[in-house]
Amino acid sequence: MSLDLSSYELLWPAALFVSEGERILRASDSSWEDRATWLMTEALAGTTAVTDFEQTPSQTSVTDYNPWTSEPFETGIKTGRDRWEWFTELVNRAGELRRATAPRPYWPQRCGSGLSHDGSTPRDTRRDFARIIGDFAHNGYLVEVFGEECLDDPNDLPDASEVIDRRLGIANLWPLSPERWDEDTFFGLIEVFHDLVSRPRMRRFHNWNMCGWHHSEFHNGPARVLYRLKVNQLLPEAGMEYELAAEGEDLGRLVAITDDARSQLVHRALNDSAPDITTRIRHAIALFRGRDTSVETKRSAIVTLAGILEERRALIKEQVGKPDEGALFEIANRYDLRHRRADQRGDYDEVFLDWIFWWYLATVELTNRLIASRKLA
Repeated sequence: MSLDLSSYELLWPAALFVSEGERILRASDSSWEDRATWLMTEALAGTTAVTDFEQTPSQTSVTDYNPWTSEPFETGIKTGRDRWEWFTELVNRAGELRRATAPRPYWPQRCGSGLSHDGSTPRDTRRDFARIIGDFAHNGYLVEVFGEECLDDPNDLPDASEVIDRRLGIANLWPLSPERWDEDTFFGLIEVFHDLVSRPRMRRFHNWNMCGWHHSEFHNGPARVLYRLKVNQLLPEAGMEYELAAEGEDLGRLVAITDDARSQLVHRALNDSAPDITTRIRHAIALFRGRDTSVETKRSAIVTLAGILEERRALIKEQVGKPDEGALFEIANRYDLRHRRADQRGDYDEVFLDWIFWWYLATVELTNRLIASRKLA
């Protein structure tokens, strides 16, 4: 009988849940059930899945007793699904799980007498961010860098404020006090915590004097995926047109939000380019989409892409033909971009730079595909 998934809701991206779940199944050591329980506690809403898992037998072989020794032994006769099979099916069918959604607006939000549903004021957004960090800290995601208290082992822990200060250059930021942050501090903390979080894949409860949970086996990859997900939901809801970059030279740094089509273009350009140009493409994209971007950095990004296209000019000429091929480079040469001569035009709006950048990046991606098709021919 198949597992009934109707009562389970997934908080995490399905791909991340599958990745972490498959890792548990590959290890299959004596503590795999603890790891599975912890993963479901984090990744699924509520406690229903964990309860169902714990109520499933650890083994499904019938146990009988040896009449000569009175010791139990397994007959090898299966009596139903065991925990291993239960968890395996859950992981394999994660794509079928419903996504957990935020509750519908409550009365004050619907009537406009309380906070807006999206928490759009900057101060509220900063408190929301502090709550996100509090949740990560509660689940042990900062233990690797901040340490963890234990009544049996009262070691000196790192000073969390100093850890942040060494990265950000601002003292006394821990514990978090969002009412004291200016915009630069707020955005700086968003980027710093992206680099600090690390998911504990194992936890154990220390009973002595109710010491509490202790976390271990840290990995920053899953933590950063979850962190970007939460922050990238928070900022647009607050009307802030930034997101944490998920790839590229500016990974984990705030960048300008683009539409889905251009985001896919960036992804393809970063992942499908040949090794000899990948570094330059990463640099150009980071220059163009950074939160502190300027006219000059946008020009530099365009010049970098123009250099790549110049190297592929013969290919473009062959595929596009004259005079269209020349038009591609006329923009960079006649306008105030590359050579910066007195006879070049410089009296154009900054949005013109945006148009050229995306045009050139799309052309680089086009030449990538042309080169790839030649290799397959």
